[in-house]
Amino acid sequence: MTHKKRIVVGISGGIAAYKSAMLVSQLVQSGHVVSVVMTQSATKFVSPATFSALTGTPAVIDPMDPKYPLGPHIELAQNCNLMIVAPATARVIASCALGLADDLLSTLYLNMECPIVFAPAMSAPMWEKPAVQRNVKQLHSDGVHLVGPESGWLSCRRIGFGRMSQPEAILQACKPWLE
Repeated sequence: MTHKKRIVVGISGGIAAYKSAMLVSQLVQSGHVVSVVMTQSATKFVSPATFSALTGTPAVIDPMDPKYPLGPHIELAQNCNLMIVAPATARVIASCALGLADDLLSTLYLNMECPIVFAPAMSAPMWEKPAVQRNVKQLHSDGVHLVGPESGWLSCRRIGFGRMSQPEAILQACKPWLE
């Protein structure tokens, strides 16, 4: 049995957000305390109610959420053992790589002092763009651990790299920080 860890799962706006529900469910079933932070665009793919039901606490979207007097980017980072961003879209990867802090998820990323894992998900043409690869390289040099992407059927109706890794692969990559 693993020791209970505090984990933040960040969900950005891509079709792969549906896989994050399984990831969150498996983390909770393993006994971890999971908080979910969603970008506004993520809420267009999966309802915050899904993650609230899975974790027992409301998903956090608003950077000025009054439930967090110090700000959710401060309070959610405190005593956090691991941050997972899945899916990590090209926009979130860019925001974090550049330190933009332009939404709650990227602001929280900048405040985290724990290990961070990104599971990229986007179309193959996006993944292959030099700008995206520069941002991924920057995140890697900043200490972010990446899982995937994998090759497979993409929502753009073609096969290529950009498919978010399965929840089991993400959990396996996070294993060193979950024990």
